[in-house]
Amino acid sequence: MDEAGVHRKLQLAELEEIRNDAYENAKIAKAKTKAYHDNRLCNKNLQVGQKVLLFQSKLKLHPGKLNSRWIEPYVIQKVYPNGAISIKDIENDFIFTVNGQRLKTFYELPNVAGTHEELVEEVVFNHTPNNVKN
Repeated sequence: MDEAGVHRKLQLAELEEIRNDAYENAKIAKAKTKAYHDNRLCNKNLQVGQKVLLFQSKLKLHPGKLNSRWIEPYVIQKVYPNGAISIKDIENDFIFTVNGQRLKTFYELPNVAGTHEELVEEVVFNHTPNNVKN
């Protein structure tokens, strides 16, 4: 072989080595990204019969100033081992399956004696400002 052929073989070997290094670096970066995202996932202990709220992903781009991204309470019907959960709409008994990461626990307010208006009136009329002298 002449000198040009040996030089070309050396260049091809270097190119193959660079490709292998890039492949290994991509593999390491993917492993780090996966570990990061897996650590951010939270384990939720959701049981059948529990009330949950569903994340509405359609509002992701422009949710509006005061619009909540969590919609009405649903009841859990079945929990699958892969993280999927079947939920039932309380109003019309429609059952569908969603990713468990799109759910969060729904906490109901305890029953308080009196209506909301009565409680607001009580707070407003019984409040005295600090700077008012008697």
